[in-house]
Amino acid sequence: MNDPRIQRLADVLVRYSTRVKKGDLVALIGEPVAMPLLSALYAACLRAGANPIWMPVSEELTEVLVTEGSDDQVRFTSPILLHTVQTVDVRISMWAERNTKNLSRFDPARTALLQQARRPILKTVMDRAASGSLRWCGTQFPTLASAQDAEMSLTQYEDFVFRAGLLHLPDPVAAWQQIHTRQERVREHLQGKKQLRFRAPSRDGNDGTDLTVDVSKSTWINCAGHENFPDGEVFAGPQGADGHVNYTFPAVYQGREVHGVRLRFKAGRVVDASATKNEDFLFKMLDQDAGARTMGEIAIGTNYEIQEFSRNTLFDEKIGGTFHAAVGAGYPESGSTNESGLHWDMVCDLRQGGTIEADGQVFHKDGQFTIPGWQS
Repeated sequence: MNDPRIQRLADVLVRYSTRVKKGDLVALIGEPVAMPLLSALYAACLRAGANPIWMPVSEELTEVLVTEGSDDQVRFTSPILLHTVQTVDVRISMWAERNTKNLSRFDPARTALLQQARRPILKTVMDRAASGSLRWCGTQFPTLASAQDAEMSLTQYEDFVFRAGLLHLPDPVAAWQQIHTRQERVREHLQGKKQLRFRAPSRDGNDGTDLTVDVSKSTWINCAGHENFPDGEVFAGPQGADGHVNYTFPAVYQGREVHGVRLRFKAGRVVDASATKNEDFLFKMLDQDAGARTMGEIAIGTNYEIQEFSRNTLFDEKIGGTFHAAVGAGYPESGSTNESGLHWDMVCDLRQGGTIEADGQVFHKDGQFTIPGWQS
């Protein structure tokens, strides 16, 4: 892919997102299909004086592992991968699936073991990021598989991906710095609030959404292109949650779409769950470990360049005018102490009659902030 936006993306990831500097050890993680971006990132890291290494991943080998490996082998955590996340200064991951459904026919209990293998790595990344000793970012490399999921041509999907990252602008770094400033108003407004209430009207015969979240001890985080790219959200680690959510969009995880997800929370944990499609997979993921049913994140999407569902959580959770709640592991810097091999973001649309209240005062209505100075 000879696209100038690839070079622009590499520049943003190295110079802005992860702030690579001289002497940094930088792990670049991705499939060979992402080589155009891997090459651009490798060169950008070298220009910054860093020491980049490529750590390849493979859908095919993961499938072989799940097919041929014993349960102990599938849940095995590689000490090499663990050592890498314990020692590198920067970690840049590229998602570049050639087949987003390659694990969808396996027993959910079997693929859940992969998440258990990932759990120590995920915890290390979260702990080091919270302490400031690791800078990390994940981004999407456009592939035919992801374009098909989004029901777009590859060219259309490339435009979608790069526009969401503001890479069509002459100076994307300056644009993301402006977004950070704008989102800081939201973060400041929410910091110190005790309770959020999310409400959305009923659709398709469901009873809508009415969810109250305890954020009294939370730290709100302004996400403007550092850990995810593209970005656009503010989030916190909740201390509890009560009520129910009927998620607007299918919840996508490990290439599986779970439709019509409804979760009921009590004291921060899922006590009842249902789905109209792939309900068994939902249950297997929620029951994979002790922390999987706990809400680990509550967040508001703020990227108004993203307006349509693409079956890719990196983009869908950022849709301007939505909120999402993740079950499973939470980020320590946000006030969450929950640990799990799962971190599953599910998205609810607020653009058709939804509201968010903070301590009884509405600050978000019909998908738009009412905070002074905010412009979508």
